[in-house]
Amino acid sequence: MKILFNSFLLSLLLSSSLFAQSVKKVNSHKMEGKKVFETYCWGCHHQTAMAFGPSFEEIASKRDTNEIRAMITDPVAVSKVFGYKRNAMPAFTDLKPEELDAITSYIVSFKSNYKIMENK
Repeated sequence: MKILFNSFLLSLLLSSSLFAQSVKKVNSHKMEGKKVFETYCWGCHHQTAMAFGPSFEEIASKRDTNEIRAMITDPVAVSKVFGYKRNAMPAFTDLKPEELDAITSYIVSFKSNYKIMENK
């Protein structure tokens, strides 16, 4: 019984340690996404409110990850596919893959907030 209990405690400690590392990685990735946002997107977009461009909540509620990535790197082509008559967003082709991943994840992280607000 004691061996079983010790095994349980050991597995609990290992899983909580892995969970803590996972949370740190997610938080770090989100902070990187926020940094990219503040560098490139802040002038036209806001996380939760309409600015010159749509909020991240609105974008995340309407687009999947691939569409968001494509809009960041080639907004003219994506705008045509979506049927938009005009587009003011510049292409961010100089972003490093890690920055593109980070900003895309950051935008998507606002998805649930928009749906909750829409239902009120």
